[in-house]
Amino acid sequence: MTAAAPSSPPVRRPRARRYGAVAVALAVVAVAAPAPAVAAPADPVGPAALEEVMFVGNNWEGTVDVIRSRGDYARLGRVNVVPDKQQRLWEIYLNPIKLAFYLGIQQGPGEGHDQLVDDMYTTPDGTALVASRPSFADVVSIDLRTGAVRWRFPVSGFRSDHMAVSPDGTRVAVSASTSDTVHVLDIDTGKQLGSFGTGDTPHENIFTGGGRYIWNMSIGDVNSSFDAPSQDWTKGDRKITIADAGTFAKVKEIDMRPRLDAYGRSDLSDAVRPAVFTPDESRLYFQVSFFNGFVEYDVAGDRVTRVATLPKNPNTTEDRTKWVNDSRHHGMSISPDGAKLCVAGTMDDYTTIVDRSTLTPGPLVTASKPYWATVSGDGRDCVISESGADQVTAISFATGQKVVSVPVGDHPQRVRIGHLPAGWTPPAAR
Repeated sequence: MTAAAPSSPPVRRPRARRYGAVAVALAVVAVAAPAPAVAAPADPVGPAALEEVMFVGNNWEGTVDVIRSRGDYARLGRVNVVPDKQQRLWEIYLNPIKLAFYLGIQQGPGEGHDQLVDDMYTTPDGTALVASRPSFADVVSIDLRTGAVRWRFPVSGFRSDHMAVSPDGTRVAVSASTSDTVHVLDIDTGKQLGSFGTGDTPHENIFTGGGRYIWNMSIGDVNSSFDAPSQDWTKGDRKITIADAGTFAKVKEIDMRPRLDAYGRSDLSDAVRPAVFTPDESRLYFQVSFFNGFVEYDVAGDRVTRVATLPKNPNTTEDRTKWVNDSRHHGMSISPDGAKLCVAGTMDDYTTIVDRSTLTPGPLVTASKPYWATVSGDGRDCVISESGADQVTAISFATGQKVVSVPVGDHPQRVRIGHLPAGWTPPAAR
């Protein structure tokens, strides 16, 4: 069936100018605690005392909202993830190269704003929130009781980006987007366990094989204005890098260019954006730059098997230079049973639930610049961040209809499931 595009999309904020020329020029000058021996008494806050919640990163505000992970998604509190903001800014202001990249990030991917929280996960005991902060080029651990910084890890280069947490919750992988590196850190101490090189501008990270492998998707230069299909070759080396999560050795590299060409879609970019695996990890679904749809990839067969084109919003400009960071659609999740996909149509101002067997979209749920999609704690809903409306919205996998919207902070992006000690109150409320 063919779904109609939303008739009256919300008004979104004006776009800021891009920063590709600044970053390219500056790249030329850039150079580039042990456990106690005596066992401590049992902590009363243990796994049985943890509460599942959902964290929403408000990128332009530097805060994270904590909401319920299911049901009414009620807001439970807010955490400041930049308590050291003035210190970080002084360091940047006193370093000309850091300052130039900071301003470039602000005017490029930040659309005129600082990028203060991109991604976040909680520690296994629920006492700290680990967050990547693009404008500060670091990862920090915030104590959820006091609000203080526990540890800070400056990434290589000048910008941190998407993260992923291992299935056991002990390791976090973070993309250092200007140094083409993924750092893997101990989530409790911030100590680097290892790292590996990637393609240009590493972005999404996913642990697979029960935590044995890390898949990284590099997206190339998304800040230049060379966005016409004939200029795609200028975007750099874009590929999937698969690394051993224990040794950090590269296991395989996948360039989607020849695979898309073999399928007959040489018109599509090979910059793999948000991606999700089926529960058995036999299929990978991913979005690519400039495309209103997604691609299905057979992992064992190493080939593209299907491409789904989703509706366009007639009110969306066709000027590619106006699409945020080369994204037309950005955000995917999959239902726990693998039957439904949730797709955020970022520049087209909608989200839709897609039947995976037929790749048929359901109703187009109007949303203002939806930027991410995840799954609720009970698996019933897809939860999207509406970065243009400062809210998150739950959409039923079963019906494809909106369930509820909840106001959050300025420009929500990443949304992640996490855990907190039962009865938690925000640091500012203590």
